[in-house]
Amino acid sequence: MTYTDVLENARACLGDTCKACPICNGVACRNRIPGPGAKGVGDTAIRNYNKWADIRLNMDTICEGGAPDTTCQLFGRTFRYPFFAGPVGAVNLHYSDAYNDMTYNDVLVRSCAAGGIAAFTGDGTDPNVMTQATQAIEAAGGCGVPTIKPWDMDTIRAKMEQARQSGCFAVAMDIDAAGLPFLKDRNPPAGSKSVEQLGQIARMLDKPFIVKGVMTVKGALKAQQAGAAAVVVSNHGGRVLDQCPATAEVLPEIVAALQGSETAVLVDGGIRTGTDVFKALALGAKGVLIARPFVTAVYGGGEEGVRLYIQKLGAELADAMQMCGARTLTQITPDMVRICG
Repeated sequence: MTYTDVLENARACLGDTCKACPICNGVACRNRIPGPGAKGVGDTAIRNYNKWADIRLNMDTICEGGAPDTTCQLFGRTFRYPFFAGPVGAVNLHYSDAYNDMTYNDVLVRSCAAGGIAAFTGDGTDPNVMTQATQAIEAAGGCGVPTIKPWDMDTIRAKMEQARQSGCFAVAMDIDAAGLPFLKDRNPPAGSKSVEQLGQIARMLDKPFIVKGVMTVKGALKAQQAGAAAVVVSNHGGRVLDQCPATAEVLPEIVAALQGSETAVLVDGGIRTGTDVFKALALGAKGVLIARPFVTAVYGGGEEGVRLYIQKLGAELADAMQMCGARTLTQITPDMVRICG
């Protein structure tokens, strides 16, 4: 099987809302929700993709040769690559019933762990989603990050206990999920959290706490104040609010605001290739999350599909490093890219 085969297979078993496009740029699915699109017109998802494309690489092959080292460390763990599978929930609602959240997370967590990276798992209104996700992470030796939605505090506390039992190396909350329309007026309720509430959540578990959904310096500093070990610069894939800036546009200023602190900066949104990963690291990110293409990989090839996509990203990242003169991730610097948009 090749990655092209994975895309072709995915088109046969995905629903009407996702086309498994060769270029996953948010155009074909822009306003489809349920589906991978947005509750509005979907212009933010498209901007996410386009702004990474506006960043070009500064090629420089007058440098020391040799195979690049793509490994990264995060919270005491070493990973083969600086990218991770992002959390996706309600896959049977947004894609097709070929998978549900439980079977999807099972394949994703196991495959990512085997590929040397980790998966962030999604959450849902069905409590079995978190139960199955944390069981998959436990089976993978804790190589996964349960991502909890911003429910009420009692529900969060119960899900945090499940995360603890999984042995996960970190836990996350996608705070921007407060804007998802299918979480409105649901039981348990979900919504935005104050700095004080976020601090209480961060202290519930003796593990690094990641706040996903930060798009401003002010938000990053509030997450840091709450005790976040990392933030993910994210607008929820452009799904929750039109007219937002792209993650690539705000990443440098958030990195600058947190520079010198112990709070790591990750980023997602429109990152599709290993070359995009290189760009994100050049702008100061510690690592990246990629969500929608991993859905295509699972639907189109199961564990083998995930393996092929990881290998594709890794090879593209290594090639960009070689062609720009970076032997290690720490040698990827801002002068290796040019913003042309």
